[in-house]
Amino acid sequence: MRILIANDDGYLAPGLAALVQACQGLGHIDVIAPEQNASGTSNALSLHRPLSVYEAASPAQKGFRYVNGTPSDSVHIALTGLLPERPDLVLSGINQGANMGDDTLYSGTVAAAMEGYLFGVPAIAFSQVEKGWTHLDAAARTARRVVESILPLLAQEGAVTPWLLNVNIPNRPDADGLPWSTTRLGRRHASSPVIAQTNPRGEPIYWIGPAGDAREAGEGTDFHAVAQGRVSITPLQVDLTDHAMLSTWHQRWPRVEGA
Repeated sequence: MRILIANDDGYLAPGLAALVQACQGLGHIDVIAPEQNASGTSNALSLHRPLSVYEAASPAQKGFRYVNGTPSDSVHIALTGLLPERPDLVLSGINQGANMGDDTLYSGTVAAAMEGYLFGVPAIAFSQVEKGWTHLDAAARTARRVVESILPLLAQEGAVTPWLLNVNIPNRPDADGLPWSTTRLGRRHASSPVIAQTNPRGEPIYWIGPAGDAREAGEGTDFHAVAQGRVSITPLQVDLTDHAMLSTWHQRWPRVEGA
């Protein structure tokens, strides 16, 4: 069993170290993560400059490698030439803060896992619901339980159909004992207005406002699950096609015969 672990908070983040430690004994682990915090970079790839890979110098990150790029860069180059063997599983996290609902479209944590999925490797993204790393040890134990639960799937003979899971863990000391819920993505309200400031040169600058509150958080959503004290596990896909509207648009733009 070979496991590739990445994140979006950077290779020095406590959440990455906790996830790596939690997975000890499950197989060979490769750690390739961004050099700096790359939260909110989504699936961005660095296509207009070369990337460099470095070995972490600190004994606390022994064996970690980091990339001067995005979370997707880290997994992409790992899978397309950096690693000598293809991993059986890609893990991302543990992120500082939730990745639920619309967050998943912006999340570098989810994107790192998704990059593995795009290459046909099963993948899981892990996040704590609140920022601050409180009860990170319990979140790490939860992550290990989730990974252990899917090992039989990976051990099945024949090609494994890739899947992508998004896991959000409440910041609680008993997180590893909480029930799990299989959920769908909820929705958030629009982000708060930009925060306008002036730089030292007197020029206007703008900060993106904080994420909005949950808008669709009913039963069955990831928001509802964590609010009820459960670990939310959401299976994701890449297909953004609005299948329900296909027939409507076909009628509006009939296909030209022979086109």
